[in-house]
Amino acid sequence: MDIYVGSIPFKWKDSNLVAIFGEFGEVHSAKIVIDKFTRQNKGFAFVEMPNEEEAKAAIAALDGKEFEERNIIVNKSVPNNAGSLDKDKKKKKPYTPKPENKQWKPFKGIGKK
Repeated sequence: MDIYVGSIPFKWKDSNLVAIFGEFGEVHSAKIVIDKFTRQNKGFAFVEMPNEEEAKAAIAALDGKEFEERNIIVNKSVPNNAGSLDKDKKKKKPYTPKPENKQWKPFKGIGKK
């Protein structure tokens, strides 16, 4: 199960997440999102735990818990495109080409007659 972890301390590394979530079971991966320009963590991360029961126990125990004067947010990760699953409901208008026999007039400018 993929887990979203938000409001994490900016000094944390991936190893901090592995240590905290490792108390509840096996951690497959832990990745803190890093800003590519400043190279500082953005304050959120994703943890992947293969056992769903262990992941749910970690979410229940760690959500709202304080670490280094910050209350972290822990919940199940939702895919970024979850809102766009209803593509069939939003139909696009079909493309209609412009008629070929349309006469184009040159632009005469504003205010000229």
